[in-house]
Amino acid sequence: MALQLHTTPQEGAEHVCPLPHAPGAVSAVRRCVRTVLAEWNLSPDVADDALLVISELLTNAVVHALPPTALRLSWTWLDGRSALRIEVTDAGPAHPAGQPADELDPDEHGRGIGIVTTLSARCGVHIHPGGITRWADLPAA
Repeated sequence: MALQLHTTPQEGAEHVCPLPHAPGAVSAVRRCVRTVLAEWNLSPDVADDALLVISELLTNAVVHALPPTALRLSWTWLDGRSALRIEVTDAGPAHPAGQPADELDPDEHGRGIGIVTTLSARCGVHIHPGGITRWADLPAA
């Protein structure tokens, strides 16, 4: 078995991608991000986890939030090691608090935060004047 070394980009490297609020947008952004993660030499396992987290956070924004939505990938430190920071910012809830969207099937929704929590070392939500940012950090190695 060959040993593969994976390096992270220099500190300060980031990628920002606006998300069109339209069907198919999540898969289009995911394809673009796959290329960025490969250019950043992220290990295939971490890249796969990152793509799943990105998909969950972006889908949440498309289904539950108001546009505009943007994805930001950057680097942070986690226990003295590099970690990929994934952030999805939207303009806030599309429905008043406590009022779910009528068209959502409960059997098809509601597992995203569990997936994000399981795959990330840490995650959270930041509410600010411009909207809401949901973020997750994944160790790079």
